[in-house]
Amino acid sequence: MTTPITTSVFDLFKVGPGPSSSHTIGPMKAAFDFRQRVGQLTEPEQQRADSLHVYLYGSLSATGKGHGTDRAVVAGLLGWQPETTDPVALTNLLKDPAERYPVPVGNQTVLLGPEHIHFERKRYESPYANTMVLRLMAGNETLAEEEYYSVGGGFILRKGEPEPDPSAQSVPYPYSTMAELKVQLIQHHLTLDALLMANEMALTGSTRAEINARLDDLLAFMHRAVRRGLRNKGVLPGTIKLSRKAPLLYGQAKSLANSSDSFLLFLNAYCLAASEENAAGGIVVTAPTSGASGVIPGLTYLAKRHFHYSPATLRSGLWAAAVIGFLVKHNASISGAEMGCMGEIGTASAMGAAFLTRCAQPAGAIETIEAAAEIGIEHHLGMTCDPIGGYVQIPCIERNAMGAAKAYNAYLLATAGRASFQKISLDAVIKVMKATGRDMSKRYKETSQAGLALSATEC
Repeated sequence: MTTPITTSVFDLFKVGPGPSSSHTIGPMKAAFDFRQRVGQLTEPEQQRADSLHVYLYGSLSATGKGHGTDRAVVAGLLGWQPETTDPVALTNLLKDPAERYPVPVGNQTVLLGPEHIHFERKRYESPYANTMVLRLMAGNETLAEEEYYSVGGGFILRKGEPEPDPSAQSVPYPYSTMAELKVQLIQHHLTLDALLMANEMALTGSTRAEINARLDDLLAFMHRAVRRGLRNKGVLPGTIKLSRKAPLLYGQAKSLANSSDSFLLFLNAYCLAASEENAAGGIVVTAPTSGASGVIPGLTYLAKRHFHYSPATLRSGLWAAAVIGFLVKHNASISGAEMGCMGEIGTASAMGAAFLTRCAQPAGAIETIEAAAEIGIEHHLGMTCDPIGGYVQIPCIERNAMGAAKAYNAYLLATAGRASFQKISLDAVIKVMKATGRDMSKRYKETSQAGLALSATEC
């Protein structure tokens, strides 16, 4: 077995402001970490500090303006955390180019303005596409420097930080692939819910009741985003001036409640609602990323409102979705900058297919869940990430609705026949996904340098 998966469900599903987990939540967390580190410098070093500079590379540079990366960095340096950030206050940061923000360095402060945030276009040798470097300066002398990588879904890594010791985060039922997970389920006569709950309890030290309550809270955050998006009208922030569609679709769905189209209209409305809230910088849940934060919320809202699933059933479905997200993150990537949109919407669609399959089948056959997830990924292979203007709007918002529709169809295809008929395993398609992302031109991976992004002049 390779290194076992030790990701918490609450690290995969994170609450934070939109529009991009890799461009907003990740940089905010990195900047907050740097703030903590400069606070540990010696007092003489802190007293000498007179400026702080942030250098953004890769797609953080290429599309960071549209994604609000500069605002997120300022927020993190001010001590804000993603899960408690006021989205209105975040949007207001850097609106006035003359305003300077006091960043504490020990007992003194260093003023930060837009001229201290550098969107670097030059090539930077880095193991990851989304790289940021923060430097605390005294004149031309560097007092402290850290390099961070935003690897998708709000996860960050710091250069030089020791690799996590797997033994330090041991779980009772280790696995790194779907094949290994199925062996554990068979050997220990466990349901998927029970295995994942046991591992989560070991990782977090939380009780079963505490974990269930936090899962319910996650669903509540998702559904609040949907409800806000169904109410809010108008134009989304940015130069595209894209009008919100979710309220209109929702009205059509209600007026056609007895028609065969209403089901898809409701699903589209729910997914667009959460995704439009994300595009507006509202509070969403990474599922597994902010750019894909309309798929799972839309499907879970549909499952609750239309299928009337119980809270326990919804939690079971969320466990199934989580394990698919774990496997993709561990064996490929959920980052649009690494995998293109198949890493975001493709993973979310597979997670959604697993969610629906688990909810519909009380026994929760892992083979059927696997088949549904495999179908979900297979039909997103090669999907590019080419947002117009660097905004998480076109094609991102509608792709959430399309990803959810594909998830529903993947669930139907997987449950209509025998899972044993499926010729491609989930592990195999994740390997293909990784290889496809590696071969894809970087111009199609969140840089807005090709594809639909080039049609920006027509908007």
